[in-house]
Amino acid sequence: EETTLHPFTTEMTSMRRNNQDVSDPETGKLLEVPTSPSSTVDEDESQPPPESPQFDKHPMSPRYSPLKAICACVLYCFCSVSMVLVNKSLASSYNHLIDKGNLNFLLVVFQAVVAVIAVEFSKAMGWVEYPAFDLKTARQWAPVNIAFCAMLFTGMASFQHNSVPLVTVFKNITNIFTAVGDFTCFGTKVEPLVMAAFGIMLGGAVFAAQNDLSATFVGLFWMFANCISTSGYILYMKHATKTVKLSKFGMVFYNNVLCTLFLLPVTLCNGEMKAFLATKAIHTNEYFLKNSFAGFVGFFLNFASLNCVALTGPTTYALVGSLNKIPTAILGWLVFNIEITPQTWFFIGVGMSGGFLFSYAKVKSSRKK
Repeated sequence: EETTLHPFTTEMTSMRRNNQDVSDPETGKLLEVPTSPSSTVDEDESQPPPESPQFDKHPMSPRYSPLKAICACVLYCFCSVSMVLVNKSLASSYNHLIDKGNLNFLLVVFQAVVAVIAVEFSKAMGWVEYPAFDLKTARQWAPVNIAFCAMLFTGMASFQHNSVPLVTVFKNITNIFTAVGDFTCFGTKVEPLVMAAFGIMLGGAVFAAQNDLSATFVGLFWMFANCISTSGYILYMKHATKTVKLSKFGMVFYNNVLCTLFLLPVTLCNGEMKAFLATKAIHTNEYFLKNSFAGFVGFFLNFASLNCVALTGPTTYALVGSLNKIPTAILGWLVFNIEITPQTWFFIGVGMSGGFLFSYAKVKSSRKK
């Protein structure tokens, strides 16, 4: 009997053995390796399964495929950029059709349901593996999920009131809140290069907001609320995963199931469900397709991230994660026809350069470990 490892799992496990941690370029948190059903021993086959492919990322290797590496980076960028643009459209382009308020809670519920369907389908197809729903695990994970729900809701609210370029550059502020919380709660020290990156990111975001013609107090409030709730989610998850052991896709499953259970009653109480059912103008194929697409892409981003790391390595992954903010900001400006001054563009660029420096500092730090 032999064990066949999924190529994503094999590559990421190899990185961990070499003390080469893989961090998300936007949050700095470590990527988790999902438990794949193909990593279990196959007792029914008398012959050992074929050897899993190993992706040699050195350009001079005969097995290195530049085309696969490029496709992996493009796929990751497509998922990341398109999810931002679609959520911006859903959060701000349909509210004029509703008599009062917005549907931000309901949008989160719609996408959570789609994500649950996607992850359950993937489990049924044998692509991912995680334990069945357990009430004890759900109770233990519930506090983490409250922070997760707050992160998603404030994210929708910030999209509703802010331009995509401003949201893109302000997202970097999340890293500062996370680092402060990490130091306060866990004693994690911040390196000088990371602190320099924080200063550049903060300065770029503040001056970009000051020069943004569309920036409002309400929009900036929701943007800061999203940064704080995202940091809270990351930090609390770091604490919770010491006692609750879940794979990456187990987290996806529990987060979205609990999110639906928590927020669906909210949509009934605050009138969003009633407003949605009464507003026939948004009962269109376009609206439902956008919600389905956003939910599916949000889930598929997990696969795209792992695929990008496996085929290119953590350094390229971090660089791509920083670079994809550029097309996100430009496309958000073009698609939604937002007026942005040259000064604002300059400070957006300053904030993004801080993000590049942060990614470089995290990769450099992980190689020292």
